[in-house]
Amino acid sequence: MKEFERIYLSSPHMSDEGYEQEYVKEAFDTNWVAPLGKNVDGFEQELADYVGIDHAAALSSGTSAIHLALKAVGVTEGDIVFCQSLTFSATANPIIYVGATPVFIDSDRRTWNMDPQALKKAFEKYTPKAVLVVHLYGQSADLDEIKALCDEHNVALIEDAAESLGTLYKGKHTGTIGDYGIFSFNGNKIITTSGGGMLVSNNEEKIKKTRFWATQSRDQARHYQHSEIGYNYRMSNIVAGIGRGQLKVLDDRVEKKRQIFSLYKEHLGELDGVIFPNENEFEYSNHWLSPMLVTKHVTPIEIMEALEKENIESRPIWKPMHLQPVFSSYDYIGGNVSEELFNQGICLPSDTKMSVEQQMRVINIIKEVFGEKDL
Repeated sequence: MKEFERIYLSSPHMSDEGYEQEYVKEAFDTNWVAPLGKNVDGFEQELADYVGIDHAAALSSGTSAIHLALKAVGVTEGDIVFCQSLTFSATANPIIYVGATPVFIDSDRRTWNMDPQALKKAFEKYTPKAVLVVHLYGQSADLDEIKALCDEHNVALIEDAAESLGTLYKGKHTGTIGDYGIFSFNGNKIITTSGGGMLVSNNEEKIKKTRFWATQSRDQARHYQHSEIGYNYRMSNIVAGIGRGQLKVLDDRVEKKRQIFSLYKEHLGELDGVIFPNENEFEYSNHWLSPMLVTKHVTPIEIMEALEKENIESRPIWKPMHLQPVFSSYDYIGGNVSEELFNQGICLPSDTKMSVEQQMRVINIIKEVFGEKDL
């Protein structure tokens, strides 16, 4: 039996041109391997320029960026934060870090993201300090309605754009429409620094404050003095160098992800019981991952097991936060859309190093799973 090379869900992909190595080499050549430096400053400015926002703070992770966004908003112990339920736990965990209470919001079936109608009901029941919306798998939330509700109630909007760098909402980059946006450069993201994140905002004062908190809140004094609790959240100059190189190929990565999604939809979209998410009229998605729903004949787990036998990685859709044991005591507003997406969903291999031939192998295996059911 032929042993096939493993096909990954979404693995790191360095540029063929070696841009990343050039920036990292410069850091080594100048002996500047500290948590600050030319690459950090450059990455912040270049990322801000790319997405069209005024200010950015390079941090150690997307999670730390959410944490400091909540602090910048002024969320403290006892406050309520509305949070999209269908997401990874890294979105919700920082709410607990600051001692606040999450209230989870269901998804809109059109976007798979926060349902504006459920959000409206939540505002009728609670007075939150912030709203945390997610752009899941690169698909944009319907931000106009969500932002209008936040503005009406004078509540800050934080966009978790960890998965949607390069996605546009009505011509503007996701992460730049709310009061704060966060990006992630984890190893599986559309561009990676191996680990790292970015907090962006047009509020210069708050971004400066973020950098202060992220460097242990060291006061300007000759001696070590601290008037506030700080964090070790700053990005390293080495990591930022990787990010600067990756940013040069971001447009190529978005185009490749979109091609991957299109090929899946072309070959699998007509199978009875298979549904792909829509690319709505207001968005241009980066399609970071290619998810699909399987509503009958076969189950997502049957497909995942068939792929795994052939050395191919796939994953379930995120399990909603309101179904997680750690968050089970918190309120949830909405219906069962996020739960249905979880139960019926699968994320297909979306690796930008995957060849068309490899992707067709994935497609044919899935077709075989359906064929075994004698439809």
